[in-house]
Amino acid sequence: MSKGPAPSKNWKEVIPADEEQRFALYGPKFAAIQQRKSKKYGTGRALHRKQLTAARGTLEVLGKLPEFAAQGLFSQPAQYPVLVRLSNGGMDKTSDHKPDIRGFAFSVLGVQGNSALGNGPAKSQDFALINQEKFAFPKSDEFVDFVVAAGQGGGALLKFLISRYGFLGSLKRLAETVKTFGRHFGGFAANPMYSAAPIACGPYAVRVRLVPAVSNGPAIKKAPDSWGAEFSERLKQQDLHWELQLQPFVDEASTPIEDASVDWPTPYTTVARLTLPQQDTVADAALAQQVEAGIFDPWQALAEHRPLGDVMRARKVVYFESQKGRGAA
Repeated sequence: MSKGPAPSKNWKEVIPADEEQRFALYGPKFAAIQQRKSKKYGTGRALHRKQLTAARGTLEVLGKLPEFAAQGLFSQPAQYPVLVRLSNGGMDKTSDHKPDIRGFAFSVLGVQGNSALGNGPAKSQDFALINQEKFAFPKSDEFVDFVVAAGQGGGALLKFLISRYGFLGSLKRLAETVKTFGRHFGGFAANPMYSAAPIACGPYAVRVRLVPAVSNGPAIKKAPDSWGAEFSERLKQQDLHWELQLQPFVDEASTPIEDASVDWPTPYTTVARLTLPQQDTVADAALAQQVEAGIFDPWQALAEHRPLGDVMRARKVVYFESQKGRGAA
């Protein structure tokens, strides 16, 4: 890791007194959206509804890591089986040509240790990554209100934006949203993916990045008809590789825990390598069904890697409601 401010243990979460009550209202809002969309598309998730590809792989944890990284899953060299789910981030199953957030979630199986949920041994260590370095909103309340409005259609979204930010402010927010969703995406095999929000790493706090190997092939310039088919075709021809990297908290000013809209400037350190061996994902219908029915949740994690910050704490509530809504919880 290059020189810079040292990783610090002096992070803290700031939890408002009314947070539990506010979060309790999020669940029913997302459940209502999920029910409406499930009537249209069949049982599925509230967000990241459209699964593109499912795959099997392995995660190799490296040795001789710096102290801030050598915690929990990364405390010693090991190799773990992995399940991967690639998805579009939206509530609908729409054309892959439509601008969207892209999701790269993977579940590391066979881990040993207590669960971040405090309900016994951890079932897995899950990572839910997106093709954005940061979230569009600093806190969960803005995101939830935005999603609820968007779920009711373009007119409701515009009305919400104007009421919340004013006319000029709504134009600015709309432009930022279009820029975020319309950002060029080079494909799941060639585009870096990010946690965008922090997790614990033992006594430290980190964000996570997945960096594709050059051997995966170049990024594509124009969106294909199917992102899943594009990825599956690469994987049918060759093994695909990524480096899993951690980025440390150093101080509240530059690496805030509670504001998910800030892109941390600290350097990343490679801690593991993800490999998806050559496979025919299209032919593996059983795997696709298993992954679609499964849980990929940042709170399905080791206690040493507990999700941190307002956005992550809200996800605990929202993800659980979504899991119950599709019979996965």
